Amino acid sequence: MAPESLKICLLSYRGNPRSGGQGIYVRLLSRALVELGHEVDVWSGQPYPELLDGVSLTKVPSLDLWNEQDFLRTPSLRELSDPINFAEWANTKTGGFPEPLTFSRRVARHFKRGEMPHYDVVHDNQCLGPGLLALQEHMPVVATVHHPVTVDRRIAFQNTDDSLKRFGLKRFYSFLPTQLKVSRRLERVMTVSDASLRDVSKEYGVQQSRMRVVGNGINLDVFHPAPCTKAHRREPEQLITTLSADSPLKGFRFLLEALHELRKARPGVRLKVIGKPGVKTDTESHIRRLGIGDAIEFTGFVEDKDIARCYGEASVAVVPSLYEGFGFPAGEAMACEVPVVSSAGGALPEVVGTDGSCGLLVPPRNGKALAAAIGELLDAPERRAAMGAAGRRRVLEHFTWKRAAERTADVYREVIEQRERTRRAAC
Repeated sequence: MAPESLKICLLSYRGNPRSGGQGIYVRLLSRALVELGHEVDVWSGQPYPELLDGVSLTKVPSLDLWNEQDFLRTPSLRELSDPINFAEWANTKTGGFPEPLTFSRRVARHFKRGEMPHYDVVHDNQCLGPGLLALQEHMPVVATVHHPVTVDRRIAFQNTDDSLKRFGLKRFYSFLPTQLKVSRRLERVMTVSDASLRDVSKEYGVQQSRMRVVGNGINLDVFHPAPCTKAHRREPEQLITTLSADSPLKGFRFLLEALHELRKARPGVRLKVIGKPGVKTDTESHIRRLGIGDAIEFTGFVEDKDIARCYGEASVAVVPSLYEGFGFPAGEAMACEVPVVSSAGGALPEVVGTDGSCGLLVPPRNGKALAAAIGELLDAPERRAAMGAAGRRRVLEHFTWKRAAERTADVYREVIEQRERTRRAAC
């Protein structure tokens, strides 16, 4: 039988706590697993995650070529004498993104050298590199695939006709064929929603019988309703959205179109964006063309507590993504009792719900539908309050990290016990 308390190795090829969902996932899942009584070691490349008490960090340095402070730096000859480093540098210099694959090879090398402790289970956070298969020969390995990156690739290709950009996209996503092959050979693949399970199975060719759905949690220590005081109140025409990555997948251009439409009848409506425009995107020029620059505030990077404060000032949160494997922004807004207008892309209906009690769903890629739904809620303050309260209840019932950790540990034990049965049958 599997031990009650497990020794877990949680792998993350990068753990940025400031951008995107993977760093959040590692930080909060690891804490919740420790609170259940398990021992968790996180192995991560740069940027390293900010872990909470009781979770240890083993640093697995890459060349960190995507560091904004020293982008595509030239490594030293000593660094390049390492074959993994050389492969990472050469692939990156020719437009690839090899970090997930080279990270897995570095971890496997630590194991081969005897520098990696024995764990009851290894849990990969979507690096899906070939090194996992080497580890799997010696201990159980499960992986979380948050959503199929093949969708990101397809949407990126659909949004450009420029042959040079299309060649660049092909090079960038050159890691995907290896990830697909590795995922098909892992003992278990977890994903965060029913939509992701269906899509990962279809896109990656992973058998659904080897997949398990374990939803994410929301950090309720940070995201909660703001106190209602004279000094702190919701602005009646304040919208909020997040832009963790300014890519076509996030559907931000359709929210800009919605804002332009709304301002025809509501010149006072404003949009606060948690994030900033991408350097190589047309977001800023699109804003200028629509003439809505005076109605938009980009916050740049802000801490979680400040994001929660911004939610407390907003009347409606908008999630225009074309696809989400889960949808942290929707869940965080709901935890702060903010009604949501969301696209129905990917797993967002699973987070927001489909009965209209917590928010309104509209078709993806439809700025006019977004504008109509937002306007509908701006006209109904009592309905917004009821939706906000219902959203908070939904998060407390379905999306806590304790619940996510319990279900994750169940998958660990399932794989460990399956291995034990196989071992006994072979004796």
